[in-house]
Amino acid sequence: MSFAKPSHAGWPRVAPALFYDDAAAAIDWLVRAFDLKVRLRIDGDDGRVVHSELECGDGLVMVANAKNPAHPELTHTRSPRSLAGANTQSLCVVVDDPDAHCARARAAGAAIASEPETQDYGPEYGAHRGYRAIDLEGHHWWFLREVRGPAAK
Repeated sequence: MSFAKPSHAGWPRVAPALFYDDAAAAIDWLVRAFDLKVRLRIDGDDGRVVHSELECGDGLVMVANAKNPAHPELTHTRSPRSLAGANTQSLCVVVDDPDAHCARARAAGAAIASEPETQDYGPEYGAHRGYRAIDLEGHHWWFLREVRGPAAK
């Protein structure tokens, strides 16, 4: 297996999928709080979000309802809210200005799990400035930018 060939047009190499109890409300909130852009949204006959694609720069996050009659095979999907906040993943997103991004997220009601700060991982790894936020149903997000790259070898 190799990752040398480019992925198909318009798709990043990895596109995580997040499940929410109320995906429609989550999409509206993610657009407002984290400045994601809706590229595609498909609603089922019952009004639930069957599939959506939200852009974050050149990245992509898929969002849908956790329990969805359109996909009965997906019996394993749950939102963190439905599991008392349990989370099996966190997303890391590179942004231009973590401080301004944090202010926007806070104004939209995001729970800020850690305030913007610069983490220096030493000369071999560089330094990042970022913060962590928790969205309206409990998904954890980490937003950062590189402030210093690793030293040349």
